[in-house]
Amino acid sequence: MPDQETAEFRPVPERTSSTPWVFAAVLACAVAAGAAWWFWLRPGQQPPAPPPVVVAPSAPAAPPPMPEASGPQNPVDALAPADAALPALAASDKRVTELLAELLGRDKLTAFLLTDGFVRRVVATVDNLGRAQAPSRMWPVQPMPQRFVVNGEGDAPTTMAATNSARYSAFLTFAEAVPLEPAVALYARLYPLFQQAYEELGYPKRYFNDRLVAVLDHLLLAPEPQGLLRVKLTPVNTDVPNLRPWVRYEFVDPTLESLSSGQKILVRMGPANEARAKALIRDLRKRVATSEISRKPGQ
Repeated sequence: MPDQETAEFRPVPERTSSTPWVFAAVLACAVAAGAAWWFWLRPGQQPPAPPPVVVAPSAPAAPPPMPEASGPQNPVDALAPADAALPALAASDKRVTELLAELLGRDKLTAFLLTDGFVRRVVATVDNLGRAQAPSRMWPVQPMPQRFVVNGEGDAPTTMAATNSARYSAFLTFAEAVPLEPAVALYARLYPLFQQAYEELGYPKRYFNDRLVAVLDHLLLAPEPQGLLRVKLTPVNTDVPNLRPWVRYEFVDPTLESLSSGQKILVRMGPANEARAKALIRDLRKRVATSEISRKPGQ
């Protein structure tokens, strides 16, 4: 739950003409990922209020490792053929930036997204949302100036301020305006770039779209606790002053704290925003889970 700015880009390998899709993948797998920046970045205090008791359900299991297979379970060519001529992955930023600016407008692009290494950022973030850590420095979204607010001060456990959920409104509204039909078609057209980036993470015999579907399913299992949630500062054994304590908060409830990074982000958004995010996730999943799209009735 604390910010992981010092984590490495590469996750630990598992053992054994417009581009709206990009935001759909980032948002749906991470409505999540972008919004978390907004959540933890402003310290502040409000008069403490006694929170209702929140009982969290059992933590959903992380998505299982994707098995090595002879082919993808959710082939993207079922959505649309890939573009015949794509830029090299290392040189794709310019083209992706142009397409995003064309779709979203330069102002929104600058306000919400980071376009340097965009394809690699999306792939790494999607993959990490099902894991314990999702390094924020690799997210494909801009950090926002707001910081996390709690009801209290000091090192004693406290509760998250209800006002934190308001930070997500602009991000969710932006996400909900992205048309998923052309978005997913564009995803298919550009898919070879994302597959290459996924293979570079250490998965040469696996498929990014299969991982995307698995993580979307995993995010939909996030619990939906009601009421104010208790948090505490992670202990740090050092004499060096911590100038950014607001990135050290974690859930007091061990069940919530054991959730994956993506599920924690959804929970931190608050029940109403989590419901909006899950609606987007379900909508995207219907389109990218091609094994179900191509299945005939009765099969």
